[in-house]
Amino acid sequence: MSNHLAACAPGNAPFDVCFGGPDQPHGRLRDLLAERVSAVPPGGAIDWVTYYFRDRRLAAELLRAQQRGVRVSVTVEGRPRVARANDKVLEMLAGLGPGLRVMALPGLPAPPGRAWKPQFHEKLYCFSHPRPLAYIGSFNPSGDDPEDEPEVIAEIGDQDAGHNMLVGIADPELVAALTGHARRLNRRPAGLLYRFSDRANQACNRGPTEIHFWPRLRPHPVAKLLSRLGADARVRIAASHIRSRAAVNVIAGMARRGAAVEVLAEHTARRVPAWVEERLILAGVGFRRLTQPQAVPMHFKLVLVETGDRRYAAFGSFNWTRPSWWLNHEIAAISSDPELYRVLSARWDALNGQQQR
Repeated sequence: MSNHLAACAPGNAPFDVCFGGPDQPHGRLRDLLAERVSAVPPGGAIDWVTYYFRDRRLAAELLRAQQRGVRVSVTVEGRPRVARANDKVLEMLAGLGPGLRVMALPGLPAPPGRAWKPQFHEKLYCFSHPRPLAYIGSFNPSGDDPEDEPEVIAEIGDQDAGHNMLVGIADPELVAALTGHARRLNRRPAGLLYRFSDRANQACNRGPTEIHFWPRLRPHPVAKLLSRLGADARVRIAASHIRSRAAVNVIAGMARRGAAVEVLAEHTARRVPAWVEERLILAGVGFRRLTQPQAVPMHFKLVLVETGDRRYAAFGSFNWTRPSWWLNHEIAAISSDPELYRVLSARWDALNGQQQR
């Protein structure tokens, strides 16, 4: 796909799919968000939920939008893994007044040496104009320009150059549900009992696409889909984090049942430890780490499923880790839309081709 908005969302297409990566212009996804912000007129609305937010130019665009009469709400994790990462942008966004919500959920009791801290890990960007769109995916605006804290980027990774994607959903009912979700989080923080609510466990369904939220009590929807697959299935996974033994069991279990399973994983051992690689390869999974000369992060969260004549794509903010499955606020979509599947499948194949060269 070519660059920027016209190529990302032709006409009234039901999805607006945009990728970031070393083969794309640097900062393509943050530029997409900036262009979408500037396109919302007075009387419109912008509602965001994100984990990292360090991009001061993008924060300034949101403040300008509010000044011209746009209703702006931003919900941001207050205690990310790199603790001070969001501080400068949060200081700026205090100008949003009640439109800014900084989340900091209390930790849970954990065994010695462990930290069980729920986090707001969603990446959700909703816009009312020029047509209603709600983006979900893997990108959060964690870079800055000029970058005066290179040590933070060294820890987080340069997401403006890394492998990321945002999928804009245009279906009016799904956009309304996602926008409502963002606004509820902004108005009333979801406490630790949120997972027991009907809202946390209820999917939003529309045509070929369903949206799921975490934390939840019901089974992991992506894991549930994969647990039913057998020898007639082909599964391709791009994963930035795989650390949960339960997740490894789901992926390895498909291969043991005869499915053709391929994994493109992040190159760092912190995000995908060596024991994960060993167990998956032993189970018959085609495992490769996506490495680049620039050592940019591979931040995709993508699952592609072919089984019989059916095709599914699952994507969002979720990782294959215990906090992501059980504690964090996450978001994911599962869709059988054939054009969306084609676009995401082509991107996975392109990444796999880069790795094999």
